[in-house]
Amino acid sequence: MAGEAMLILLLLQAIAVLPGGSVVVNSCSSSAGQLCDFICNCSDCSDENQCGYLQGSAEPFSCDFEEGDCGWQDVSTSAHRWVRGRASTASWGTGPPSDHTVGTDLGWFMVTVSPPAKTTATAWLRSPVMREAAATCEIRAWYHLSGSCEGTQGLNGMEQPVLGLAMAQGDEVVGLWQSPRQQGEGWHQLVTYPGRVRDQFQFIFSLTQPPACGATLALDDLIFRNCGLQEPGQLVCGAQESRCSRGSCLAQHRFCDGTDDCGDSWDEDTTRCKPFTLCSFEQGFCSWETEAGQLTWERNTSLSLGKRDSIPTRDHSHNSRTGFYLHVGSPLAAGATSPARLSSPTFQATSSCSLVLYCHLHGSATSSLSISYVTSSTKHLLRERTGDLGSFWVRERVNFNVTESFKVLIEGVASGTGTVAIDDLILSPGCVREQEKLSPTLPSRVGAGPCAAEEVACDSGECIGAELVCDFAQTCTDGSDEQRCGATTFEAGAGGWHDVSVGRLRWGVQRDTKSTKPAATILTGAFLALQEGEGQMVAAAKARTPLLGPSGPACTLELSYHIHSGPQGFLAISITDHTTGTTHPAWHTLGHGGTAEGHIRVPLGERSRPFQVELLALVDLQDLGSSAAIDNVTFVQCHPSVVPPEATELSCNFERGMCGWYQDQSSDFRWIYGKGQGQGPDHTTGSGFFLSADPSALHTRDQRAQLLTHSQEPSTTPRCLSFWYRLAGPRIGTLNLKLRLEGGEEKVLWTRRGSQGSLWHRAEATLPATGPRRYRLVFEALRDGFWGDVALDDLALTPGPCGAELSCSFEVDGCSLAGSGQHTWQWQSNGTGPTAGPRADHTTGTAAGHYMVVSTGRGSLPAGQAAVLTSQPYQPSAPTHCLAFWYQLSAGTPGSLGVFVEQHGVQRKVMDVSTMEGDAWHRGHVTVQPDGDWQVRFEAVGAGGDHGYIALDDLHVSEGACPEPASCDFERDMCGWSSPSDPHLNSFTWGWKSGIPLAKYPGPEQDHTLGTRDGHYVHFDTSVLGPGGTTARLESQHLPAAPDSCLQFWYHMDIPEHLSCGELRVMVQSVAGQRTVWTMPGHQSRAWQRATVPLQSHSEFQIIFEVSTRRWPMEGTVALDDIMYSTEGGCHSGLGVPIEGKSSSSFMTEVVLGVLLAIVVLALVAAGAWYWLKRRGLASGTPAESNVPQSFDNITFRDDKVTISSVPEEREEN
Repeated sequence: MAGEAMLILLLLQAIAVLPGGSVVVNSCSSSAGQLCDFICNCSDCSDENQCGYLQGSAEPFSCDFEEGDCGWQDVSTSAHRWVRGRASTASWGTGPPSDHTVGTDLGWFMVTVSPPAKTTATAWLRSPVMREAAATCEIRAWYHLSGSCEGTQGLNGMEQPVLGLAMAQGDEVVGLWQSPRQQGEGWHQLVTYPGRVRDQFQFIFSLTQPPACGATLALDDLIFRNCGLQEPGQLVCGAQESRCSRGSCLAQHRFCDGTDDCGDSWDEDTTRCKPFTLCSFEQGFCSWETEAGQLTWERNTSLSLGKRDSIPTRDHSHNSRTGFYLHVGSPLAAGATSPARLSSPTFQATSSCSLVLYCHLHGSATSSLSISYVTSSTKHLLRERTGDLGSFWVRERVNFNVTESFKVLIEGVASGTGTVAIDDLILSPGCVREQEKLSPTLPSRVGAGPCAAEEVACDSGECIGAELVCDFAQTCTDGSDEQRCGATTFEAGAGGWHDVSVGRLRWGVQRDTKSTKPAATILTGAFLALQEGEGQMVAAAKARTPLLGPSGPACTLELSYHIHSGPQGFLAISITDHTTGTTHPAWHTLGHGGTAEGHIRVPLGERSRPFQVELLALVDLQDLGSSAAIDNVTFVQCHPSVVPPEATELSCNFERGMCGWYQDQSSDFRWIYGKGQGQGPDHTTGSGFFLSADPSALHTRDQRAQLLTHSQEPSTTPRCLSFWYRLAGPRIGTLNLKLRLEGGEEKVLWTRRGSQGSLWHRAEATLPATGPRRYRLVFEALRDGFWGDVALDDLALTPGPCGAELSCSFEVDGCSLAGSGQHTWQWQSNGTGPTAGPRADHTTGTAAGHYMVVSTGRGSLPAGQAAVLTSQPYQPSAPTHCLAFWYQLSAGTPGSLGVFVEQHGVQRKVMDVSTMEGDAWHRGHVTVQPDGDWQVRFEAVGAGGDHGYIALDDLHVSEGACPEPASCDFERDMCGWSSPSDPHLNSFTWGWKSGIPLAKYPGPEQDHTLGTRDGHYVHFDTSVLGPGGTTARLESQHLPAAPDSCLQFWYHMDIPEHLSCGELRVMVQSVAGQRTVWTMPGHQSRAWQRATVPLQSHSEFQIIFEVSTRRWPMEGTVALDDIMYSTEGGCHSGLGVPIEGKSSSSFMTEVVLGVLLAIVVLALVAAGAWYWLKRRGLASGTPAESNVPQSFDNITFRDDKVTISSVPEEREEN
């Protein structure tokens, strides 16, 4: 208690009311009592500027932290504190990879920073002083918890970081919400309702971390909805409304209900409400009686009950920790099923008695509260609430229309760690106590059931495990365990759906009658419809199924729906996963001011137990004809054992579906099955289907999109999976291929990160034998980059291991390169390896990237001794091959690196290097002319130095001879040109594409080399320049000193003049620094232009092309082609001046003339051939045409050749 008292004292000191001299922008001189009261008293709302008012937003009283902290302040008393920050893709896993507002690393949020402490530490974030929150006030925010707690049980254990939201008013701090124990990765939403709050108050977010915990908490998108007191509205109130003294109208049944709805307590005036009977439990149970049993109603306060997650943090009567309420105590016996009972006095028969109460159900999906009346020992159920309503008090109201004496019976069952509580029971004047002694007898309690604590009873009397209920398989002999699980026509009731609404709308079963049936609907009989609710909040109606699962990959929800609403109305389905604590939208439709209805299929996918399907709707039922309803709910193929016939079909071209692959539905970042999508054609046919994932897609916030296979039989031999992939865009993330073994163990088989151009690339990975364990394959796209797209096509699984890898980044393993001799090469990263090596790899430019390295110090590799690394055999696929790789030698005496090519047992040294300027990665390349299988051998030889290393990275073998250094026509690859991977440069990547027009990646429609759409070039779309980066660089490999060299290249600019605020420049970078040697302002050339630039450098250097802008937005593209670098003779033309170009129109004219000439020649040839055939009597003989209709089937693969087999087209069944 001493520790808790200290925390409260510190908090009270931190939340002292701001001094009167605080500067608040207030253009209309509103009184101090009108500042930060959620009402715009000034025409420009400047009286709310310092409290999170967001001009022009759909949520005006909100803060997204994009422009500042909105008046929220860190008031921490230790090194553990809050700061405003951004995401960093470089620190993947240690914080949010993106903010919640924008969904990229450009957005801002508040985040905790602190070194791990030896004691529990708390960071406090305090709001501005606010005033007068309405009873309908709703607070929403998004938070992201990441990191780990060393020495504790982690984020999901008993000791874990806890995020809390509290409200401070006067000298009391009241908790409103705290984070649940189970929490998955990603952004999570918190929702709470502070209730009616008078005068001044402040909100405080706190993150409390256990000792030695280094977790990070980010907070974003704070929203205050319906928090301002209701202003005078219509001139005339409705028939069932009365006017408050402030001028607003209020429904008559909300007067004297224990809530200040008017805002000045006029509706709760003591004189007006004297005929009502209120029991706040402050002095006892009033006239209500509790019955002893396994579960009982107990009177208590939040202060006495402590900080258990599910208990109320305050009472309803006073919004105080010291206020009393009733709660269902812990069961006296395990497995107690008999509810706690609270009964009223006996009341006379009536048609005008009503009961208002406030209930709190939190912490369990199966806790329940019911309100009934009892006559002659018979119980009549009026209202039942089941499930988790949230950590706040919810208004409930029931009417009694009874023709004989009765008692009110309130029953509660608290399941598991959940809590059920009630407060402020208010009986209307029509509830008149019966004076006679005779009174109804409560029905007898149901005795203890035959089932154990973790069991439930079937209707037939059997007992089954609770986890077997609603698992999509009948376990009870009568099938009753699956009868109330959400699959229903609603003819016999709700079918397991339960309403968890907290506002003025609710879900209820409704019969098809002329007065209740929605107009022009497809729904008939009974259905689940939107109805008027009794809650005090202004929120969407919400209903949930019971806990479901587990489910299989093919699981689908089907239902019929109807909605008639204004533009603001909606109907939606979400999935709540209790394992990860996440809720994801699965389907929605808007009202659009009319009627929408139909039958839908909503994929639920593979999910662990427990999960729930959630139905939400928001419609203004006061509008004539407005309605929303669902019917005919079914779950299809949901049991995990359901395996589709194509489950083992892993080879797939996606032309006829997904084959044996399926989408992970638990993430909002997903693979999309389709054509084109502005990214380019598929790989199979150029016009077919493929899969793609766009990390910048609207409303995408989760970290990974996963494409999985069904569970596969164990494999006793290795196999090879080949596939075609595309990683395109100026800042795209990572694509992984993983092997997931039964039991959860994962292994990365292949990975690529960053743009590889808007082209298809072939890759392959060997799938190892899995022994007796079943397995799955997973393609995973990560949102560690936000501009671009990832695509997959033409997957093929073949027996046996893959051959030598033609492209190896060493990010997964050593790519089957074999070491030999006494001294070995190490596969490592700078952050994990035992050997001294480069600070960053070449592939990713980070300390986490991997490479091969050998220590060459005399203690590891004595002088003259060698460490050898040999590739697997490469098969000749062209007359010449280009072997390219990146290497780095340490300073001092690193030894030497020799490169050998071996064919038919004969080795030939093709490269030898022993010194290197600086500590940068250098590119080596060798042209190989194979006459059979060949291997490359890297040999590091020690020189006797004290320390040293030699490292290798990014090995690549391609067809054709290697170009000269820094020269490239971009037809085959990028020739060593690349955009810097250093995340600290905050620049974008150049793309690589052909002239085929792409809506997402614009560029010239012909390259310069070939002058056709099939030719290739590098390009950059300047429209992405802005706050996320103002430059895009393209860098050459490191080049040796050259006192008189020449650079020639062709460039193409298509930038409108009114947006041409940037430029293209050529720079030389060396140890002497960086200097610009050529510039060209942005303009609209519409043709390829040539530039020639003399270069001079007396030390090793790089050539850099850079597109930059001084302001944005900027629009248009810049492209480069046919870069030629020469060290012989220098330049013999003008310096940096465009000297020739060919316009697109003249080129097209030449093409058209050429085509016409070809047609004439072909016509003459055809006429001659026809005359010759006629002379021979063959003109009338034509081959018989096949009458078998042609169709496209799945393809067979061999390398990059595609064979399309023809099969009969399927006939439709009559």
